[in-house]
Amino acid sequence: MRTFLILLVWAASACTSSSDQEEKNSQHVQSMFEAFNRHDWKAMSEHYTDSALFLDPSFGIDYVVQTRNEMVAKYTAMEQLFPNVHDKVVTLLAKDDKVVVEFVSTGSSGDSLSFTLPISCVLTLRNNLIVKDATYYNNCQ
Repeated sequence: MRTFLILLVWAASACTSSSDQEEKNSQHVQSMFEAFNRHDWKAMSEHYTDSALFLDPSFGIDYVVQTRNEMVAKYTAMEQLFPNVHDKVVTLLAKDDKVVVEFVSTGSSGDSLSFTLPISCVLTLRNNLIVKDATYYNNCQ
């Protein structure tokens, strides 16, 4: 009976711990999107490790390492082209060390150039920072 109680307590704490971490991961990713929508690229980059892995059609078909400074430069340049760029999160799901996000990115250049782009990404977190960002979208529109 004592062994059963110990196992029951261990199982309950393991589930709570995993669930707590998933909630922290969800909040961290939501905070990253809030920084994006404020165009606070430095704050957004601080949600990632200093050198994170990125899979993004704009970089090609392989993972690349990008630093926080490179992220800030990339998004600063994007904001110059599309000053009102904005992401609307549609779905955000956390499981273990992964957070999957479905969102719609919109923006315009101020003249006739505008876009609406559905995007999905799988983010991997470690120690409350994003270490891997696999982003998927159709860039052939």
